[in-house]
Parts: sequence; C-alpha cells; structure tokens
Amino acid sequence: MNITYKTDVKPTTQQIIDLYNSAGLNRPTDDADRIGKIYENSNLVITAWDGDLLVGVSRTLTDFYYCSYLADLAIKLEYQKEGIGKKLVALTKETLGDQCMMLLLSAPTAMEYYPKIGMDTVKNGFIINRKK
Repeated sequence: MNITYKTDVKPTTQQIIDLYNSAGLNRPTDDADRIGKIYENSNLVITAWDGDLLVGVSRTLTDFYYCSYLADLAIKLEYQKEGIGKKLVALTKETLGDQCMMLLLSAPTAMEYYPKIGMDTVKNGFIINRKK
C-alpha cells in the first residue's frame, strides 16, 4: 500500500460522501449540497490517497496562529488501523505549527483512539448543539 498525502487537493463532494459513509462518520451525507459547503468553508484539508482513491481526510477550521478545530478525521473502513489517521493528525499539527492549538470533538466510539496518538483529553469545553 502506497499512501500519498496532499494539502493542495480538495476531493469532490461525492468522494467525501463515499469516504464518510465507509468510515462510519456521522455526517449529513444525504445532503450533497451541505457537504460541499462544509468543504468550501474549511481552510485546511489534508487528504490521503491510494492512487486515485480517497482513503482519508483531515478537515480543519483555523486561523493558523492561535487556534484550530479539527472537525473531521475519517479513514475508509478497509484502510483503518494502518496509521493513516495518526499521520493525518501529525500533518495537520505540523501545518498549523507550534503556536496554534488543535481542538477535536470525538465521537463516543473514538474516545480511546486519540490519547493513543498523543492527544490530551480536555474537560473544560461547552457546546450549543446544532438542531439538524
């Protein structure tokens, strides 16, 4: 397996939908327009490819100098447990630099994963949930 990582390519909406569905990521994949807008408004997208196949994505909202929110980390099911997620997180942090913090909200099923790749748990957050 020869995985390449890219910061200069935003996948098509359909590629993203296919990836999210394979990864089991809970996103509104039945609303292609919304998925497209999510990516249009994201300012750091790092992708993982196996040839022409999108196998992973890290999507971040950031100012690049103080804070960032790693909004999505998704790996195609058959490519999980190969280190792709860890590499995408590392490349994201490398791109952000040492002055920028990186925050992530985890799905309940992934709570044990993130400490394994060097992320600290935070308990000082608040949220107003979306309505749909």
